Amino acid sequence: MKKISNVFWISAAILVIAVIYGVVSPNSFEAATSNIKDFITTRFGWYYLILVSVIVIFCIFLIFSPVGTIRLGKQDEKPEFSSVSWFAMLFSAGMGIGLVFWGAAEPISHFAISPPTAEPGSNEALKESMRYTFFHWGIHAWAIYALVGLSLAFFNFRKDQPGLISATLGPILGKYTKSRLGVAIDIIAVLATVIGVGTTLGFGAAQINGGLAYLFDIPISFPIQLIIIAIVTVLFIISAWSGLSKGIQYLSNTNMILAILLLILVFAIGPTLFILNMFTDTLGVYIQNIIQMSFRIAPLTPNHREWINDWTIFYWAWWISWSPFVGIFIARVSRGRTIREFVIGVLLLPAIVSFIWFTVFGATAIEVQQSGAVDLTQFATEEVLFAVFNNMPMSILLSIVGIALVAIFFITSADSATFVLGMQTTYGSLTPPNTVKLAWGIIAAAMASILLYSGGLDALQNALIIVAFPFSVIIILMMLSLYKALAREKKELGLVRKPREPKPEKKREKVKKKTPREV
Repeated sequence: MKKISNVFWISAAILVIAVIYGVVSPNSFEAATSNIKDFITTRFGWYYLILVSVIVIFCIFLIFSPVGTIRLGKQDEKPEFSSVSWFAMLFSAGMGIGLVFWGAAEPISHFAISPPTAEPGSNEALKESMRYTFFHWGIHAWAIYALVGLSLAFFNFRKDQPGLISATLGPILGKYTKSRLGVAIDIIAVLATVIGVGTTLGFGAAQINGGLAYLFDIPISFPIQLIIIAIVTVLFIISAWSGLSKGIQYLSNTNMILAILLLILVFAIGPTLFILNMFTDTLGVYIQNIIQMSFRIAPLTPNHREWINDWTIFYWAWWISWSPFVGIFIARVSRGRTIREFVIGVLLLPAIVSFIWFTVFGATAIEVQQSGAVDLTQFATEEVLFAVFNNMPMSILLSIVGIALVAIFFITSADSATFVLGMQTTYGSLTPPNTVKLAWGIIAAAMASILLYSGGLDALQNALIIVAFPFSVIIILMMLSLYKALAREKKELGLVRKPREPKPEKKREKVKKKTPREV
């Protein structure tokens, strides 16, 4: 039996208290989270923008630095997985309930409801809608994951440290990583992961409810969403208790096939030429404006600032709260890779997949909106995707595939996340006990239910922004710690670029001119 750490008991107690508070006084819970969220976004919006931009710069620095040749493992160690398998797993990590939930809803919102700066429904709003969607799901998001994943992989595989967030801070905290301070750091990481996963499960339940409403006229309500969460939780518990790792692997592969199938179907029967043109144009505009978007805070325009709080700051907080979970996953599958391979792969591959996904679903949704066949702005966020499908050929098939996709993501995400939580609360064990995993699965499902009950999607977003704030400080410490460790490693390995020695000047010799005949 693996030893359960104090991190488990303290984290579980805090979350159970939060769940009880949400059940007993949902209005008070929603008001409290809303007030804290407003304070953080108003006072520290600039902090989130600068932090994430610095993380992107740090990742780019690692790509071109001599430390890029250092392996995540022993220096002669080969990658554990082939490049194709590794790319596939990065693609899998890049996919999730979020992409399905926001695939059509976010571009439509930016285009027709609340554009960043332009008039709703205008051509400028159309361009902004795709550009900012790329921005939210692109390099910035994956830079956060890359930093956390790289820190965990470096200290775990190369320095033989346990797979804990606190263990990555050794170079700056020293012996204090194993003190109460280290425990507090791991507790914050666990809380961030549970809230991040709970939020995603809440989005998934809401979207499954939206799909069922479209297909079978089942009402969209909290009791229905609670039943969905309960059913999926039972399925997950059966899977985790029986240890059917092959079953989860089978479900993951099935999900990959369903995602590709849905993407190809929508691309083929949707506005194909419009999708291709939008992808090409938006990718160029995204690259051109990435610096401006990264630091845009709109201090003199309150309505633009509110948009940034609701979208950009929310996303940066979401990625930060998910970074322990995704970071541990990508660290696990990247053993043997060089730092340069790791950072390039994690930054670019999932981002490109996201760009393709959002262009296909976003451009299709915008085409439906512009055609006048239906006003997509009247639908709730979780219904937009199915409203788009309803105006396309094979609508029933598309909706069924969409619901199946979200449902399987729901199960596999819960299984993977509770493994990570189990690992974080059993001293970094790679085989956490089923009882610990089940406990975290139930707590995450309860948190998703309470957040939906107390304030719906707004409460989910509020909780994310709140819990991400303290963990963002830990990410700063991880970046400093990793830099210090890599600098030491670079010195030990002699990875210093020596300046080129000037070429010796050649003595000028008199050259005898050749006559045409000699030539």
